[in-house]
Amino acid sequence: MAKKSSIEKNKHREALVKLYAPKRKALLATANDQSLEMEERFEARLKLAELPRNSSPTRIRNRCGMTGRPRAFYRKMGISRIALRELGNQGLIPGLVKSSW
Repeated sequence: MAKKSSIEKNKHREALVKLYAPKRKALLATANDQSLEMEERFEARLKLAELPRNSSPTRIRNRCGMTGRPRAFYRKMGISRIALRELGNQGLIPGLVKSSW
């Protein structure tokens, strides 16, 4: 199980990303628009830099929905490999069969 603080920190980041998404999108569109003057684009970059760092979507870490484990995360199911194996062994994931030889 991951530390509670790490899980909560990630939840806080997700909330900030959701909050600042429209503003960030507008500033990025302005900053990347080649038809605008260089000064306007530069001002947009400066305003973008003033936003909180944790409002950037790249700072969100994929974590297991059950345990909070940050590594070996399966996006399709939203859980880690360990949780996937446990649920598979219990027969709770349809179509998943543990191989044995």
